[in-house]
Amino acid sequence: MHRWAPMSRIGDRDPRELPYSQDRLEHTISIQTHHVTLDGTLGVPNDAHGVILFAHGSGSSRFSPRNRFVAHVLREVGFGTLLLDLLSPEEEAVDDVTGQHRFDIAMLAYRLVVAIDWLARSSETEQLAIGLFGASTGGGAALVAAAQRRTSVAAVVSRGGRPDLAGDSLPLVDAPTLLLVGERDRVVIDLNERAAALMRATVRLEIIPRATHLFEEAGTLEQVAVSARDWFVRYMPGQSPLP
Repeated sequence: MHRWAPMSRIGDRDPRELPYSQDRLEHTISIQTHHVTLDGTLGVPNDAHGVILFAHGSGSSRFSPRNRFVAHVLREVGFGTLLLDLLSPEEEAVDDVTGQHRFDIAMLAYRLVVAIDWLARSSETEQLAIGLFGASTGGGAALVAAAQRRTSVAAVVSRGGRPDLAGDSLPLVDAPTLLLVGERDRVVIDLNERAAALMRATVRLEIIPRATHLFEEAGTLEQVAVSARDWFVRYMPGQSPLP
């Protein structure tokens, strides 16, 4: 069983600028849906007991420096991570102009479900508990996917997410859910509070001090990573408790 170790010291450097693209654990994978092939970056430590699937928000990708930083922190404590592009390059190009895909929660959730099923079949991850980490609109899509794969998803974390977009799926989510929102992101705090009130699962709304929507303020992204790490360690099967 994996033994927890403290998060690496960042010092004065911006964690979004650290070279996590060079992580030796990672490799590129592709997942086929009915209509498109989705590219992802999978990294699985040798002693992993869980894997976290990342759902990015609009205008982002699997190369998001914020999510890559969180993924790196999770791998340091023994979680595998899959950062997945939920749109094809062609769809992303259209969405940049029209915005037609970024709020299509049903489509994004369907693709997350396909990825969850892929993780359950892959030889690298088939024995691992699955968690979801959603950002922005990806937070809503992650909760819809969790409602559709209630026996597969062990825990959910949303960063600056839009859980309200999960709508009627919210009461159907069984997975313990952590909602992380910046203190200065007042509109999104209100949307998260309303969504949390509709959920029957264990749910916690955590406000990150001084943070705005993108968690660009010093130390705020590190707090997101620590809170997400602690939540997954607490609720994912097979993980050692934090000391």
